[in-house]
Amino acid sequence: MPYSIARSRDEAHLYLDLNPCACGSAGTDWDSGLTSAEGELVTCYAGRCAACGAEREYLFGLSEREVTPTGYPAFGGAEPSELLDPGEWMWVADLTAGNVPEGGERQALSIARAAVEEVIKFVPPGQDEVPEEAFWSERGRAVRAAEPGRFRLDRLLVVRDTYRELAGA
Repeated sequence: MPYSIARSRDEAHLYLDLNPCACGSAGTDWDSGLTSAEGELVTCYAGRCAACGAEREYLFGLSEREVTPTGYPAFGGAEPSELLDPGEWMWVADLTAGNVPEGGERQALSIARAAVEEVIKFVPPGQDEVPEEAFWSERGRAVRAAEPGRFRLDRLLVVRDTYRELAGA
């Protein structure tokens, strides 16, 4: 069974935060390490839900190329995410940029910029927008359906550059 690849620790933790326990809590202290599953080397994140005590475990495939973090956050390499679709990345950008804490502007806007950069990775070479088939999650499809024009490359580049400028990066 192939496992979806977590391209970096930041991407894995974001995915874990967006997929809470059945009780609804995202609060889990995660331990991580390499293990073997079905004959494949994977990264295992395991922990106990802080709210209900349920054991939680996620297995992620390993990237063929190591991602060397450069800056914050470091979600992944040049390839699109296998964990979050472009609509989910846009949702993260919107949520983060819409709730900028006083004193945390640079960090929040850096996350929003990085999330938009992840959306851009879904635009095929020579195309001018993220194709509809790139959206696989319920949340991602809902974000796209609400305003499909937000996934045009020209708009994505403007938003990314604006977050970069506001963050002072």
